[in-house]
Amino acid sequence: MELLLGMVILMAISGGAAGEFVTPSEMNKAHDWISHRFLEKNVRELPFSFKYGGKASCEILDQWECTAKTSKLDEARRKHTITYRSPDTALDVTIVIVEYTDFPTVEWTMYLKNCGKSDTPIIENLCPLDAKLPGKDGSDFVLHHNVGSICQKNDYQPLSDIIAPNTTRRITTSGGRSSNSDLPYFNIQCGDEGVILAIGWPGQWAAEFMRDGSNVLRIVAGQELTHFVLHPGEEVRTPLIVLQFWEGDRLRSQNIWRRWMLAHNLPHPYGKQVQPHLAGCSSHQFGEMVHADTASQKLFIDRYLEEQIRLDYWWMDAGWYVNESGWPNTGTWEVDTKRFPGGLRPISDHAHSKGVKIIVWFEPERVTPGTWLYTQHPEWLLGADGGQKLLNLGDPHALKWLIEHIDELIVREGIDLYRNDFNIDPLPYWRENDPENRQGITEIKYVQGFLAFWDELRRRHPDMLIDTCASGGRRNDIETLRRSVPLHRSDYILEPIGQQCHTYGIASWIPFYGSGVNHFDAYGFRSVMCPAMNACYDVRRTDSDYDSLRRLIGEWRMIAPYLLGDYYPLTDYSTETDVWMGWQFYRPDLGEGVVQAFRRPTSPYESARFLLRGLDANAKYEVWNLDTNRRTITEAEKLMQEGLLVEMKNKPDSVTIIYKRQGEAKESHR
Repeated sequence: MELLLGMVILMAISGGAAGEFVTPSEMNKAHDWISHRFLEKNVRELPFSFKYGGKASCEILDQWECTAKTSKLDEARRKHTITYRSPDTALDVTIVIVEYTDFPTVEWTMYLKNCGKSDTPIIENLCPLDAKLPGKDGSDFVLHHNVGSICQKNDYQPLSDIIAPNTTRRITTSGGRSSNSDLPYFNIQCGDEGVILAIGWPGQWAAEFMRDGSNVLRIVAGQELTHFVLHPGEEVRTPLIVLQFWEGDRLRSQNIWRRWMLAHNLPHPYGKQVQPHLAGCSSHQFGEMVHADTASQKLFIDRYLEEQIRLDYWWMDAGWYVNESGWPNTGTWEVDTKRFPGGLRPISDHAHSKGVKIIVWFEPERVTPGTWLYTQHPEWLLGADGGQKLLNLGDPHALKWLIEHIDELIVREGIDLYRNDFNIDPLPYWRENDPENRQGITEIKYVQGFLAFWDELRRRHPDMLIDTCASGGRRNDIETLRRSVPLHRSDYILEPIGQQCHTYGIASWIPFYGSGVNHFDAYGFRSVMCPAMNACYDVRRTDSDYDSLRRLIGEWRMIAPYLLGDYYPLTDYSTETDVWMGWQFYRPDLGEGVVQAFRRPTSPYESARFLLRGLDANAKYEVWNLDTNRRTITEAEKLMQEGLLVEMKNKPDSVTIIYKRQGEAKESHR
């Protein structure tokens, strides 16, 4: 039985960062948005809103003094700064806008400062995005978005909603972590054009998509709750808003987004794009790190290397610190010298001597009873006595201590990658701390402190990566990802179908991500292949199938660079066991890519045809099946129009196929 999968893409992706395929029309849309919504005199529809002293911003801002200036940030970005000053209370509202000249992308953040000598009137319903998008006759608005990381098989599941006339779709995160229930990324499509929206806020955001009887969509987004006064001299910020405009094919738009994320957002250690890596750990053998010690960590490192498994990082997870009742007992951030005499430095020195860097787990924001922070600095904590509390990063004293203490540990213990977990919903702690006339302020100050914490760590350690975990993928907004990478995309790990589904969904939005693997078989291992891999094997055993593991790791290293290229789903999304799932990654700059396909345990289909996308239509490609070792030369037109035939006789089963362009690249117009 054969299954036909995929569609022919409308326009191929070629070139480097943005690629030649970003059209002048798309760039003009981004430029026009800034001009018409921000920079022109007497702008009628500013793309933000708030109430000030009970009056809507649209009713009062034209009476405020307004100044604007433009500066060049670098070769690819211009900054526009617009400031409105109220005539009576000296409230400054500043909008900092960044315009990209290599992508059809604009972004802005609002800052509000009380420059007066008394409290401001109430500022409420502060929405950095409040704008209308005109539709196209005969076309519906379709909202494409994704489930967040909920520790389930369907983490990152793609969803699509039609916004019909006279309907509203409201989406929020939950609990105060930015990707806890839903991702803060949206693609709003109307016919053959649309706009991508991202909300940068490691807190409680909300977005509403409202359509009345007309063919106009109003989008309102920002922090979910704002109702506060500002004290004299006090300044706060809003969530970051990012818009990226597109025309043509929606999957093409997602690849423009991926390229923008790689070029302008994800960290660049040593001035280079973040690269795939393989880590190893012993956490699954020692119940996190509670029963680990110096000898065991050195043993595991040595055993991996003895088996010719080259590690880029050694991963030390939760529990290395002083704790009396297990790894969740956080708040005393000192190495347990009973198990680790001399601290972690003997382990990091041992790893470094063998060319391996180390990752160390922290969770500084959650504080449990009996720990050093809980007993010594209760004034820094949010929450009721007797239960776990939240370290208030909005408190400048707590923030200063945290920066200095974590930095000291990084330097003293020889830590190469700082891993920051966050296993607590902060929202109730924030809101319970707010007086009636200061609702939302604790959250804002916390978010500002959190970002300042990571910014200072990155300033002191500019080439050090930070791993954002948050119970596995629950703080993955764009502000966080500008400072970190999600090496543990979900706490739902190892199970193959769930891992396939996670890659299928997350890859549209986040180009760099990781997960753990403990499989020796191709189907299980390939289901987990990510740009960042964490090997979770008990290498103390000498009877395991290390030959297969070495072969699979070698395969991963071969295809890992492709995983940072353009991404195309080749099948529908499904968590069922009776289907195939597959996708394609392509590096137009190299003319190379990979197809990964999976036949699930009860699928009746023994073969499928995948219509490949994005290829150079005028070229031929060598197609190499790594399982059969068969190589063929095929025209790109045939691969895109007739499809790549893939056969799998077993179930479950998987296949990895590498394809490489032959000869010089030519521009594709498909």
